[in-house]
Amino acid sequence: MTSTLTPTATETAFVFPWNGERDDPELLRQREWLVTNGLGGYASGTLLSVPTRRYHGVFVPNLPAPRGRTMMVPRLDEEILVDGSLTQLGGAEFMDGRREGDFARHLREFRLDWQIPTWTFEIAGRRIEKRIVMPFGQNTVYVEYRLVSGAACRLHLRPFVTFRMHDGPLGVPGDWPFTLVINRRGRHEVQAFEGAPALRFCMRPRGGAFVNDERESPGVFYAVEKSRGYDHREDLFTPGYFAHDLEPEAPVAVVFSTEPWELLDLDAGAVFEAERQRLQKLLLLAPEAARRGLLAQLVIAADQFVILPGSRLEESAIARASGDEVRTVIAGYHWFTDWGRDTMISLEGLTLCTGRHREARAILRTFSHYVKDGLLPNHFPEGQRTPIYNTCDATLWYFHAIDRYCEATGDGETLEALFPVLESIIDGQVKGTHYGIAVDPADGLLRASAPGYQLTWMDAKVDGWVVTPRRGKPVEIQALWYNALRLLGDWARALGKPHERYTSLAGQAYRSFNERFWYEAGGYLYDVVDGEEMKEDPSLRPNQIFALSLRHPVLAEGRWRPVVDLVAERLLTPYGLRTLDPAHPDYHPRYEGDLWARDSAYHQGLVWGWLIGPFLDAWRRVHPDRDKTKQLLAGLVDHLKDAGVGSVSEIFDADPPHTPRGCIAQAWSVAELLRVLLAVEDDGRTSLPL
Repeated sequence: MTSTLTPTATETAFVFPWNGERDDPELLRQREWLVTNGLGGYASGTLLSVPTRRYHGVFVPNLPAPRGRTMMVPRLDEEILVDGSLTQLGGAEFMDGRREGDFARHLREFRLDWQIPTWTFEIAGRRIEKRIVMPFGQNTVYVEYRLVSGAACRLHLRPFVTFRMHDGPLGVPGDWPFTLVINRRGRHEVQAFEGAPALRFCMRPRGGAFVNDERESPGVFYAVEKSRGYDHREDLFTPGYFAHDLEPEAPVAVVFSTEPWELLDLDAGAVFEAERQRLQKLLLLAPEAARRGLLAQLVIAADQFVILPGSRLEESAIARASGDEVRTVIAGYHWFTDWGRDTMISLEGLTLCTGRHREARAILRTFSHYVKDGLLPNHFPEGQRTPIYNTCDATLWYFHAIDRYCEATGDGETLEALFPVLESIIDGQVKGTHYGIAVDPADGLLRASAPGYQLTWMDAKVDGWVVTPRRGKPVEIQALWYNALRLLGDWARALGKPHERYTSLAGQAYRSFNERFWYEAGGYLYDVVDGEEMKEDPSLRPNQIFALSLRHPVLAEGRWRPVVDLVAERLLTPYGLRTLDPAHPDYHPRYEGDLWARDSAYHQGLVWGWLIGPFLDAWRRVHPDRDKTKQLLAGLVDHLKDAGVGSVSEIFDADPPHTPRGCIAQAWSVAELLRVLLAVEDDGRTSLPL
């Protein structure tokens, strides 16, 4: 990485010392913080408090369908009044090069403490601390200010308000009637339009005054959105500002919420303490080795992805009525919702390695209700109740997730309850289902082919162009298919049910795979057989690693080492695996430019952090060296101080310096790093093959 801003890691915090006279503010602008609420809602921004994305905001609740995650407070301007002189801290950036605020000059430290972003400033002899939290299970955010030392001063807090889907078009019509309602006891409400949920805001403890001072801030500039080829300018509106005295040992907080007023009377300190205690309880659930240091930080990071589906309230109501629970996994922040594939790949790291077995069970049961025609959902679109099913691998990853759950918990009751669903999935695959997904009776391998659709995890598509269609019989689909059949056969025997059919199907798939997928000229596996025009695709990709990383490897053992060693030689980086051999003519090393340019590179070379998990599963089957495994994880560990601080990015450029790209916090990236780190740190009780 190119960073020179080096934090100190403590048991539960990353601490970034800052010298405003010496350090480059760009280092703060390149790093981002994220706070979540367990419902899919969030608050996020840069460490510099200058927004660079449309997703950056103080309050982005996940509202009931059809709204989903909605930007309500994109910006909170802060001013400190001392002896008649105003100092503005964070603000915005504009197209003409202006930047509001003098944030970096007064900053002395940023720390991420128990996943709570905290800034410390020095202004006119005063030391002021700011921190942000979202109470778990509520669409609410608290922003607290504390005078640590120095004489009293005056604090001005000016919220800018809007009402748009967080990934929707920027700005609002100029004639929107942002009606400000001032209630008794310091309660204020803004409603963007009739029928919209009210944004409630107040100060805690009650005091100060709200000054009605309407203003517009035109032309706010989001630099990252411009670099990605998106709309990047937004006009913002503010109804006024809070003015409140800030005195020693008397912290104050501004609160934004869509919850009933009765839930907003809590002292801010109690809310922060409740969040700290909640996370501490989560650490106590985790294995002993994961309760301190780096692993503890990853356990806390993992918590941000395991949520109640906040926009699908009826799902929670039905589950409660039947005595069940609902949980799902946000695939990545800021823009991903819950995806079936990502959820099942992430389940072990996010829940089983963290001791959250009850939530793992809830996730598996939640998704079982959505199995349809032998398919697990690909994803739930933002703010919608109906899932999309266009995937062939999410369904098979479901078997893997159940396997990991059963090994960790021994929960035979859940396995028996899910068994009919699993049988229906295999039936659907054998008979054939949507998108051309069906078993080829000639060889027992699973094919998937539907023009215009991208059915594997390599799913980039732009303007009707499927970048990596992989139609036919992809290599990892066969690995997952064989693994699923073997698992179902084992479970059938354990439950006293007929198993011969699954054993027979698995045997046919194993023989055909080893006959058809070995690319003799290259000494590795084809990526697809029976592909376009019934040809084989010899592209050297990481998908072949799954042929020996799963519990039941479909690849004959004699070929394990050549595959692992070649993948390590050509695809391995300090941050995961490249998605294409650099020698391939379609190799794209960087993820930049507009959507077309970025999707052209998405699976054509870019490094995916989550692939380090299955790679190391395979690696340790042929190279059982724990010290070497730790060395291979060092890059991702170091990355925790960059991009989304305390989390792991979605992707990285394929060539050095491997700049992090995509989502700043990706579920399967965090999950797989945590899983394999725990496997080499503890006593070997996790699933990493030895």
